[in-house]
Amino acid sequence: MKHASTGFTLIELMIVVAIIGILAATAVPLYQQYVIKSQLSRAVGELGAYRSLVEERLSRSAGMANSDIGYTPSNLTTGNTATDIAAFNSDGSGHIEVTLGGNAHPNLAGLILRFERTTAGAWSCVIDNSAMGSWDAAYLPSGCSL
Repeated sequence: MKHASTGFTLIELMIVVAIIGILAATAVPLYQQYVIKSQLSRAVGELGAYRSLVEERLSRSAGMANSDIGYTPSNLTTGNTATDIAAFNSDGSGHIEVTLGGNAHPNLAGLILRFERTTAGAWSCVIDNSAMGSWDAAYLPSGCSL
């Protein structure tokens, strides 16, 4: 009576390991890009929420300190409550901005995220990537410009 061999051969195991390696080599960079894009989108959303509070303060010619607009620093930024994020002129133009760092992905460290307001009251999202390491155009959230 002949006994059938059970189990995997070394070649079969090596093929499986190679396939897993190829999948990991493509999946890890895609995951990193997803993390960067999601963190940047989150930061845009968090900073954008302060636009309505700033508009309300501008309409009343009130103060723009962090405590006035209820600013709470995100863990994705280097911000703190002592450094004001809003800077506005008497004509209503100005901006609110934060610098990414903190718990943000290392590729986002140093990126400046700014919402600029014109004298007419139009807001625009502007990203300044000059102080950061590497930038990929795919990171740019919709509605923002460099």
